[in-house]
Amino acid sequence: MSGQLTFDLPLTQAWQRDAFLVTSATAAALAAVDSWQTWANGRLLLVGPCGAGKTHLAHIWAEMAQALWVNPADLLAQLPQIAPNACVILDDAHHVTGRAEEALFHLYNRLGPEGRLLLTAPTAPRDWGLALPDLLSRLQAMPMARLEPPDDALLAGVLVKLFADRQITAEARLIPYLLPRMERSIAAAQALVMALDAKSLATQRPVTRALAAEVLDTTAPE
Repeated sequence: MSGQLTFDLPLTQAWQRDAFLVTSATAAALAAVDSWQTWANGRLLLVGPCGAGKTHLAHIWAEMAQALWVNPADLLAQLPQIAPNACVILDDAHHVTGRAEEALFHLYNRLGPEGRLLLTAPTAPRDWGLALPDLLSRLQAMPMARLEPPDDALLAGVLVKLFADRQITAEARLIPYLLPRMERSIAAAQALVMALDAKSLATQRPVTRALAAEVLDTTAPE
């Protein structure tokens, strides 16, 4: 056997506040979440690309507000148990479809002055394909906080965190080498670190610039 067997084991996600990377791309969204007690009408929509930190911010807010976490697929079933003064998170709210649209409409209207609603999505509600006009009008009126595309500081911090999550010791010059050569997105950083980890385990080699050059060469778009 030429290489070591590898297993895609689940990783431990660090959702604590001190693990959130604050840069010019994320600071405004974090400030908006921190001001949750004064949200206009008790609502906030977090928008940003996949992997930008929306779910991490939602976890931070869940701890602060003792919020109820609801998946779009479960919204219809959970709606009767949600009190008017509840703090509610609907992560990936753009997945709400069908009867769940009516459930979200009723949830929006049910939450009173003490209630709070945090939605996360990659785009604004007008792009979700909603079929219920009254729901769309309410969601479009929500205050919005945006996570901007990652800058170098954020991408570097994400790479450091991803390596740490996988318990990878990477050489110091690796991240400055990766930044100008990788696709500039959080999702690409996640895929790259996963590929580096798999290559390192399969070949029993440390994660170095040389290994990264091989991985980047094989994963570069044609």
